Amino acid sequence: MFVARLAALTAAALCVVSAADAKTLRWASQGDALTLDPYSQNEGPTTAMNTHFYDALISRDPKLVKVPGLALTWKPIAPDTWEFKLRPDVKFSDGTPFTADDVVFSYNRALAPSSDFRAYISSIKEVKAIDPLTVHIVTAGPNPILPDYTTSILIMSRAWAEKHNVTKPQNFKEKEETYAVRNAMGTGPYMVKQRDPDVRTVMVKNPTYWGAKDFPNYPDELVYTPIKEPATRVAALISGQVDFVLDAPLQDVARIKQTAGLKTEETAQVRSIFLGLDMGSAELKYSDVKGKNPFADKRVRQAMYQAIDINAIKAKVMRNFAAPAGLVTSPGVHGHTPALDQRQKYDVAAAKKLMAEAGYPNGFSVSLDCPNDRYNNDEQICQAVTGMLAQIGIKVDLQARSKTLHFPKIQKKDSSFYLLGWGVPTLDSHYVFTFLYQTNDPAKKVGGWNYTNYSNAKLDALTDAMLKEVDQAKRDKMIADAWALAIADMPYLPLHHQLIVWSMSDKVTIPIFANDSPNFKYSTIK
Repeated sequence: MFVARLAALTAAALCVVSAADAKTLRWASQGDALTLDPYSQNEGPTTAMNTHFYDALISRDPKLVKVPGLALTWKPIAPDTWEFKLRPDVKFSDGTPFTADDVVFSYNRALAPSSDFRAYISSIKEVKAIDPLTVHIVTAGPNPILPDYTTSILIMSRAWAEKHNVTKPQNFKEKEETYAVRNAMGTGPYMVKQRDPDVRTVMVKNPTYWGAKDFPNYPDELVYTPIKEPATRVAALISGQVDFVLDAPLQDVARIKQTAGLKTEETAQVRSIFLGLDMGSAELKYSDVKGKNPFADKRVRQAMYQAIDINAIKAKVMRNFAAPAGLVTSPGVHGHTPALDQRQKYDVAAAKKLMAEAGYPNGFSVSLDCPNDRYNNDEQICQAVTGMLAQIGIKVDLQARSKTLHFPKIQKKDSSFYLLGWGVPTLDSHYVFTFLYQTNDPAKKVGGWNYTNYSNAKLDALTDAMLKEVDQAKRDKMIADAWALAIADMPYLPLHHQLIVWSMSDKVTIPIFANDSPNFKYSTIK
């Protein structure tokens, strides 16, 4: 009866495409893209969907190596200027030509106050169209890693944006609705056919796609369905109602591997999972401690760190699809070293002693905000942490909710304690520092995801300097010094680096991307 009911639920949730349509690929994951506006939310699944509609100047291949996108070549022509030569004869999916003017418009839009990508290009002073196929990007001093940041700035049609009154990015945290939230106009391999957020998204081939000759066999149609319930996602895959599941429940991976007609791809992801603590406010908003902030005392933060048995989480919650972390950045990111990535020892007795020394021998209460549909077993991780912190007297009120509510809550600085995961699309430590550690300063376009209220002037200066330093040895020293400060100050409690598993029909061929963002132009389906 349970199987029949599950199948009925799945059938109700999915639009079953005829098996005769061999070029339709149906896929699912636990949570939908938050918006189709390409600069509104710097969130992995959102960017992953948008890269099917939009292109960047520079792309990344399945090995995350930089390859030409809308720019064929790029080079520094002065200490503060990069030149990009654009791909000729490219059209947006409505048939209008792509030119340098669209690049200038898109970069200026990405620098707007409501953009969640301002920190990517905070060093940019000016973007200039030299001719229809040449762009100069001028920065405030040298920026040797600017090309790495351009891989995340997707290019929109200026004419389309002006026509539909979306010249500014959607203000997501204020729940603004604009035309760009459900529609797109890019040069990518797909176009939006149907967009029903949290229900169904249908993407069809862009007939004007410039890369059609290089990718002649990718599916004609993608049908995406978010399926929050783990059992329902697995049932949909096993029954053949979807062809690809991005995030099969870890407890079901062995079963999927043993099922005829299914297969998996696995890799270490460039993403770290950690806990953020509001250590800078005078008083925590969601705690029974009044008049002071227990998280401001490093002894409390260290006690919490040492009370978390990460190996138990790895084995019992993550089914070993995780690597314990001492840093909030993973292997594969420039500046990561195994020596820095060692965790402090799990030691409840030492943690209790630190709590007593800090003046909290009986602990305190605090709310923990946690998504339940974003990262692998995210709510279960938070449940495990809740139990572990109880051992040192910290009574955690776990508030688990959908990412559509979780991210706006923390972006409004309405959280004392939260779970977050951080990928690094630039593959460089500067990205981690400028978003998570630099003092939150909207005017400077830095610290955009630093909701801990952490501030360290020396680390701020190192982060600014490493963006401009062209001597690699000097730059690496700056990165190492910044990580030493970050580890010592401990505004975040690192948990683990994710390992990811993609599950699919054996009719599907697609290389796994370590950023956990499937790019279906690289896929085929029989």
